[in-house]
Amino acid sequence: MKKTIMIVDDSIVTRSEIEQLLKGTNFDVIYQCRSGEEALEAYERERPDIVTMDIIMPGIDGIEASKRLLKHHPDAGIIIISSLVYDKTQQMVQELGPSVPFVFKPIKKSYFIEALVKVSDAISKK
Repeated sequence: MKKTIMIVDDSIVTRSEIEQLLKGTNFDVIYQCRSGEEALEAYERERPDIVTMDIIMPGIDGIEASKRLLKHHPDAGIIIISSLVYDKTQQMVQELGPSVPFVFKPIKKSYFIEALVKVSDAISKK
């Protein structure tokens, strides 16, 4: 059975890129958001299996949105996707928990799919 994905990124280019990467896979994009606030609202309504979350967005950033999402839904599957490849950023992502992978932009399909499978497997065990 296909897993459902919600893409959270303020860039339409990145959202389209992620959607294209998922064509022909076992993952279906069911919703796209442009902000952390929109993601928190949409998650309650859509209940995707996995959320891809950018970090830098207007309003609530992706790290804060992920913290809030995990506080209310500890079993939520989240993948952080960002071009911010700094030690501090990686530390903030690690603080979200061991089940939250960090995929760097530009996105390499093999790493992205590997992260999706890892999160998918983790949420299936919960």
